[in-house]
Amino acid sequence: MNKTILAIAAVFVVWSVLDFILHGVILASAYGATASLWRPMEEMKMVLMYIVVLIVAGCFVYMYSALISDKGIRTALFYGLLFGIASGVSMGYGTYSVMPIPYTLAFGWFLGTVVESVAGAWVAWYIVGRGAGKTG
Repeated sequence: MNKTILAIAAVFVVWSVLDFILHGVILASAYGATASLWRPMEEMKMVLMYIVVLIVAGCFVYMYSALISDKGIRTALFYGLLFGIASGVSMGYGTYSVMPIPYTLAFGWFLGTVVESVAGAWVAWYIVGRGAGKTG
């Protein structure tokens, strides 16, 4: 199997597990306190959500695989950190600026996105970059 496709699948799985922990466990009470803002569970578009995660994982891994020449662990983790900060600020604080969500939810989305992105970058490095001849 192509390393990039394998890395996309692995990042998708890691992100899905971390999403469950973040949203289903850590932030569950914050979601419960703001239930009027969300669809009822039976109306949620979970298939669409998984498609979204798969597309983002694909773009994330492809950018690392095809556009970053230094495949070293430090470069991968820095890429994950930058991607996470950019995505997390947008998701967490961008949403907080226009929706009446509690700050804990905004911060949780931000921090969770950073953690997931760094974890995804490690997975991408482990599958695609490890042994690629770069050290940085």
